[in-house]
Formats: sequence, structure tokens, C-alpha cells
Amino acid sequence: MKTTVKWKGMRLFQGIAESGHPIIMDGPVKFGGQDAGPRPMELLLVGLGGCTAYDVVTILEKKRLDLAGLEVELEADRADAHPKVYTEIRVHFKISGRNIPEKAVQQAIELSENKFCSASAMLKATAEIKITYEIKDLED
Repeated sequence: MKTTVKWKGMRLFQGIAESGHPIIMDGPVKFGGQDAGPRPMELLLVGLGGCTAYDVVTILEKKRLDLAGLEVELEADRADAHPKVYTEIRVHFKISGRNIPEKAVQQAIELSENKFCSASAMLKATAEIKITYEIKDLED
């Protein structure tokens, strides 16, 4: 995998992903930025959310479940001293659909966390990842 990051002035950077998609990153005004994009550490958290959400949706769809929606909320704590790595990450899944078995959700999340999600595997080196979920059953 390859990416390029170019400085665009002040604290603004543009990343170009290997897929060709641009990503703007910026710092807050108090640190010389214009607040025109997310911070790099925020993108790490977004990446974890996207990685695990992708896995869970794929696994639940393979089980032919009537999945209507999935949202992942993430919160993280960082170390006080540099490098300010993530020390704890809380991941909360909100899953909606019709007759979604809790066991299927637990299995999908466990497979993502322990087998498929590369972002989770890397972030576990410095952070404790705590996972919770809720299932909203939609009526017919």
C-alpha cells in the first residue's frame, strides 16, 4: 500500500490514498491551522470504525440477516505524554434490522476484532479496546 501526503501551507496537508482519493488534514486554529479538515489521529479512529464496520456488515450479510443499518460510535483516551498514543478506545455498535440474533452480532464483532480488522490489531498494541453493542429490532 502506498500513499502520499503533501504540505499545502500552514498546518494543512493533503493525503492521496493509493485508491486515488484525496484526504484533507488540518490543525486547529490555536496551533496554526485553519480547522479545514480532521486531525491525523482522528483519522486513525475513523479508520478503525470503518474497518470493523465493514467486517461486521459483511459477516452479517453473509449470514443472510435482514440488516437495515449499522453505526459505530468510537471514543478514545490518549496518553498525557508524547507520543500521545491511544490508551483506551471504546467502540459501540448500533445495529438495526429485523430479527437479528444477538449471537450473530457477537460472533461478527468477535471475528472482526480478533481475525479480520487490521486497524484493531495494530491499535491493540497501545490501547485497550472495549466493545459494546445494541440491537434495534425493526417491526415489519
